[in-house]
Amino acid sequence: MAFCIITDSASDIPKEIIEEYNLHVIPTPVTLDGEDYFDGATLQPDEFYRIQRENKVDIKTYHISQFMFYEHFKPFAERGDEVLYICFSTGIAGTFQAASLAKEDVLEEYPDFELTIIDSKCASLGFGLVVYKLLRMQRNGAPKELIIQAAEHFCSHMEHVVTVNTLEYLARGGRLSKTSAAVGGVLDIKPIIIVNEAGALEAVEKVRGMKKTIKRCIELVKEKGASLDRQIVGVVYGADRADAEPILAALREEFGVKEILLGQVGCAIGAHTGPGITGIVFENALDEQFEKYL
Repeated sequence: MAFCIITDSASDIPKEIIEEYNLHVIPTPVTLDGEDYFDGATLQPDEFYRIQRENKVDIKTYHISQFMFYEHFKPFAERGDEVLYICFSTGIAGTFQAASLAKEDVLEEYPDFELTIIDSKCASLGFGLVVYKLLRMQRNGAPKELIIQAAEHFCSHMEHVVTVNTLEYLARGGRLSKTSAAVGGVLDIKPIIIVNEAGALEAVEKVRGMKKTIKRCIELVKEKGASLDRQIVGVVYGADRADAEPILAALREEFGVKEILLGQVGCAIGAHTGPGITGIVFENALDEQFEKYL
């Protein structure tokens, strides 16, 4: 019997981490002209962004279904494993509810199955970073109970500062009016988006020009972050890794960040933000009882 930490593909956790820790990642469905694909499994980010830029295909996403979760949970139950699943925020998708219903289904067959589901109230590498830290804690000998406690702490103290280089895709997904997107495009307006306490996306500022926007994002990291030089900080990009370079440089030079987890935004989130997304995830409070296992 093993204690297994798992997540879903909206975590945008880097492939090298998945491979190193043999991490089980449940893929989010993506449809291209009505045909199902699975984020990170049958559709990779680079191919997805190429298709998205061509603008010839109708792209949609939907959350992982109850049946899909059942299919992923059942093998763990059959082996007698214990599972901690860190899931995509309920403020953005219905993932937690579907997973909880699937848990009930599995428990009918395997009543001794121990599955803890945590609503991360995070998005993208916000909960990918949580998962990575938990895996490191486990490797370094942290007990199960402390890992679960740490998961709650990391999720509740994770900050997100995100921007996109065009409002077009937010408008397509209904998260912004087409008029606002058009005006923003003419004025070169970039939104700064956070994930609020309810786990929902919230545009908190609008800045003109990408350079100024990135500068303001870095300022927000300074305002909100705790002991950044002691943290593992996460940075994400969409289609082009070069978009993350100014952020990486600023984190190292201005705040002395020693370890950065760099991830590419996958299809589940990129479908709604477009290829020009960049973001930073970090903690607003640290706890030494967890940090000593990292």
